[in-house]
Amino acid sequence: MKNFKLTRYAPTPSGFLHLGNVYSFIMTYHLAKKHQAKILLRIDDLDKERVKNRYIQDIFDTLDFLELPYDIGPKNLKDFTANFSQNKRMAQYSKSLNVLKKSQLLFACDCSRNKMEKMHPKGYYTGFCRNKKLSLEQKETSWRLKADMHQDISIKDLNEGHIVGKLPGILTDFIVRRKDGLPAYQLTSVVDDLHFGVDLVVRGKDLFGSTLAQVFLSEHLDPNTFAQNTFYHHYLLQDPNNQKLSKSAGASSIQFMRKSGKKKEDIYRMIGEWLGVKEPIKSLEEFGRYV
Repeated sequence: MKNFKLTRYAPTPSGFLHLGNVYSFIMTYHLAKKHQAKILLRIDDLDKERVKNRYIQDIFDTLDFLELPYDIGPKNLKDFTANFSQNKRMAQYSKSLNVLKKSQLLFACDCSRNKMEKMHPKGYYTGFCRNKKLSLEQKETSWRLKADMHQDISIKDLNEGHIVGKLPGILTDFIVRRKDGLPAYQLTSVVDDLHFGVDLVVRGKDLFGSTLAQVFLSEHLDPNTFAQNTFYHHYLLQDPNNQKLSKSAGASSIQFMRKSGKKKEDIYRMIGEWLGVKEPIKSLEEFGRYV
């Protein structure tokens, strides 16, 4: 069995953490334990329109409440702001964007979300601006990386070894720099994992497309080891109505349940029930039997 150096919890503080987030943390914790990896807490905070300090604080509150440990990263909101915010790595993101710019693989796009929805029923990007030759310096344009949804991309899967996939339509010519000039998620995620030395990435199956996009992206940056990382895509936790959970202050948020008097044992038991586990699970360690 292969051992790894580092994996991570990587929440985006755009809402209160819910049971699905916690399930992903649980999987990460047990895979780290199984493969002798340390855990990094990596918080993605560049989306200023959605990210709020109360949501960042909720991450620390939730991890503390559920006694979910990690080895590297901020210990509280003040420590995060001072030492671990993505704003501290803007120079690295800019360097990677400049590498892409020199590669001639970028093009500027001024399409709005409304326009894309009109061009494709699912909102997929149809390459409208590929040949418009808009200047990358033009204001109010995003930078897109030329990426064909029909191209094969190989990744290393923890259980299946090397597997090949194709970019989903929603990630065709995906954005690497937003219209506001900030680096986009796919780029910051790659740069951050390389910066910290992550070599095992645990995430939900809904992010399999992002894995493909990020491996593709990494191969067009300065020489790096990202494509050699190992990935594990876990099943998504769904509510009793088989609906995917989303961030909200609703009934599945840990904050709501904590304020309603739930204990950590209640949270773990609920996750076990939603997973269909017959015997009640009351602790973090008991999930190890199912990973």
